[in-house]
Amino acid sequence: MSQHFADRLAQAVRKKNTGLCVGLDPRYASLPNDLKAEFDHSYAGVAIAYQTFCLRVLELVEPFSAVVKPQSAFFEQCGPDGMKAQQLVMRRAREMGFITILDAKRGDIASTATAYAQAAAQVWNADAITVNPYLGRDAVEPFLNVARHDGRGVFVLVRTSNPGAGLFQDLKCNGRRVFEVVADEVGSWSIENLAHCGFGDVGAVVGATHPEELKDLRQRLPNVWFLVPGYGAQGGSAADVRAAFRSDGLGAIINSSRGITFPFQPDDPNWESAIVEAAKKAALELRIAN
Repeated sequence: MSQHFADRLAQAVRKKNTGLCVGLDPRYASLPNDLKAEFDHSYAGVAIAYQTFCLRVLELVEPFSAVVKPQSAFFEQCGPDGMKAQQLVMRRAREMGFITILDAKRGDIASTATAYAQAAAQVWNADAITVNPYLGRDAVEPFLNVARHDGRGVFVLVRTSNPGAGLFQDLKCNGRRVFEVVADEVGSWSIENLAHCGFGDVGAVVGATHPEELKDLRQRLPNVWFLVPGYGAQGGSAADVRAAFRSDGLGAIINSSRGITFPFQPDDPNWESAIVEAAKKAALELRIAN
């Protein structure tokens, strides 16, 4: 890929006029009953059910979102058949024009980190991957090197939306909270490779459940794309996430997983219509231009 990741992301978001990112987190218990009835309960059967469901979701949300975020854990849970399903889903998403973020939260060093990064780029062909920075710069460096080789991106966990996040992230370190230390490092990594749109290829994962911190981090990181979980089913509202956007409407992609993919009960025969309505509503709430 010759074009910078941040420019490709900006173009995709502008084209759909929304910051909505659809998280593909296939949970077997939540799948439509009529779909589950087509497959057995083996690992292979569940993997094909996930694949079938996610491919249909891509078709349903395509008018409303520029970005999808497959959660690798659910596919890995099905073993090799799940990995095959993930690859097919990601390939189809790319063919449809989606920016793909592989949500794997990798974190290791040296050759191991390089192997993870190369797998994301070469096996899964993901546009970006989520990374845990707990091991420091040398754990992130291999992901940066692989991403910059052919125009991909890296999203680093900065301020997460889970209830226990503060156990480590709120600790003080020389007057700054740990998540602020991480944020400052992400900002410095991002400006190493800026795109024409003004953003770098290193993004920050910042939860929607901390709106004031989201506002402060946007001011702190003017050149960083935010990937914002916590909107929708986790309690974050459109008003909560508005501060994540830059004044021109760029800078944030707001993830909704359950709120888009499972706005129905498993026995609802109109589940496809429910997904369309949920995606349409979220896209309008998160539109980047009036």
